[in-house]
Amino acid sequence: MDKFVVEGGRRLEGRVRINGSKNAALPLLAASILSAGKEVTLAGVPRLADIANMARLLDELGVEVASDESTDHSTDGAKASAYRLKPVDTGKSHARYDIVRTMRASVCVLGPLLAARGSARVSMPGGCAIGERPIDLHLRGLEALGARIELDAGDVIATVPGGRLRGATIFLGGAFGSTVLGTANVMSAATLAEGTTVIESAACEPEIVDLAKLLTAMGAKSEGAGSPRLTIHGVESLGGAHHTVMPDRIEAATYLCAAAITNGNVELENCPLDALLAVTDRLAAVGVQSETLGGDDPLRAHCRVTSERVLKPVSVTTQPFPGYPTDCQAQLMALLCLADGNSAITEKIFPERFLHVAELTRMGASLVRQGATVVVT
Repeated sequence: MDKFVVEGGRRLEGRVRINGSKNAALPLLAASILSAGKEVTLAGVPRLADIANMARLLDELGVEVASDESTDHSTDGAKASAYRLKPVDTGKSHARYDIVRTMRASVCVLGPLLAARGSARVSMPGGCAIGERPIDLHLRGLEALGARIELDAGDVIATVPGGRLRGATIFLGGAFGSTVLGTANVMSAATLAEGTTVIESAACEPEIVDLAKLLTAMGAKSEGAGSPRLTIHGVESLGGAHHTVMPDRIEAATYLCAAAITNGNVELENCPLDALLAVTDRLAAVGVQSETLGGDDPLRAHCRVTSERVLKPVSVTTQPFPGYPTDCQAQLMALLCLADGNSAITEKIFPERFLHVAELTRMGASLVRQGATVVVT
């Protein structure tokens, strides 16, 4: 698609269903490499370019990939794509740059390849529009498990000298907090390691909990997912499993903000409210109400979003989960452009994540950036 044409001035009303989470689905797809020739089925997978690229990468790595984009596969009645994945050629372990460069999350195959096949060659992912995001924490964690890491012509070459990774106690904290993809990589690798692995300063994001659920269904043993200390007890092998991807909390938060910006009345189905408490807290302070209408699972709620006529200013700082998510920072800034007063948004995860400031200013917003903080009038 070359462009979007948006006709403004309309109040958003109606109902929308939240899709499966891309950030959860990509590590889940990569985890299929860990299966000992058994089929892993993932339901509720969103239809996105990154997902298609990951499927293409897994196919090159010897995983048989089949998808069904028309049949109802999810446990809650959603119409979504399902992927059936089965490793059939364990001799392939090279993730080429041509595919890896299309998405940073392709680095998630590194841990599973090392654990299941004893070696991996994965191209280094590049930087992006919100700054360089190196994978040194991934490599440090895998080295602690006994992997030998070398760099050659932009590729990470990893091997397991003893044939099997060994459990260890690993600290994964970095300059800007924990690493989600790094936690996913090390956790996946540790499931087949000999002994027990303790990851301290593990990412607490719901996507990590979702990955832990799949790995447990495949036969892994762990506790502490969703907390800063994650413990994994290595097993000899993992099998197949069926799993439904969690709803996308960033997509849901975007609809929350969009409904508020237009003074709308919108119902969200399959909404992960329990993973959005920091977002709904700040939105409530602005004057946005999220009313639960039903749903037994707080991660798949049915809710209505409305807003007051006069929106109030707030201060917010992005933080690792369960703090306010950096991926929802731009949406909130757009909303606060319409609030009655001065707001302050401080970006603690990616201090350069302000490309939208200049564009909102072109549309008439009153924004002043001071380092990692933007004052919104």
